[in-house]
Amino acid sequence: MAYDFKLLNILLVEDDPSMRALVRDILVAFGIQNVQTASDGRQGYAELRHFAADIVVTDWVMEPLDGIDFTRMIRSAADSPNPFVPIIMLTSNTARARVMEARDVGVTEFLAKPITANGLYTRIATIIEHPRQFVQTSVYFGPDRRRTIKDFMGMDRRGGGDDDDD
Repeated sequence: MAYDFKLLNILLVEDDPSMRALVRDILVAFGIQNVQTASDGRQGYAELRHFAADIVVTDWVMEPLDGIDFTRMIRSAADSPNPFVPIIMLTSNTARARVMEARDVGVTEFLAKPITANGLYTRIATIIEHPRQFVQTSVYFGPDRRRTIKDFMGMDRRGGGDDDDD
């Protein structure tokens, strides 16, 4: 499905000027007319105070405030301007532990570098088509970390079926 993204407000937080320009150009090519940029998490957080972002796209590795701490601030700081904003994390390190760390601080979608226009478009479309409910526990606030598994063929402990062992 093709979307008209022209009314989306995107905050792009990326420390590398070349990557920031590339991602911004891709977003503009999607028809997004309002892209604000910041070069690290601290600037991004300040930008969020006066820019009503619909989606945040952030790099992981930045100084002095990286994408993980930036996400943690958005999700849990008492003065957070929008703890519910969807966050797409960009990184070249896609080890399972890193993906899980990003998920566990409240990242909505994850995108590996080098990015493609199709990959970014898909993540934005997923946020629109399948908005994630937010969960709050004593140790976590953010989008529901569970993903729906379609055509699951294994034992379903919570399904109440005959193969239940509980």
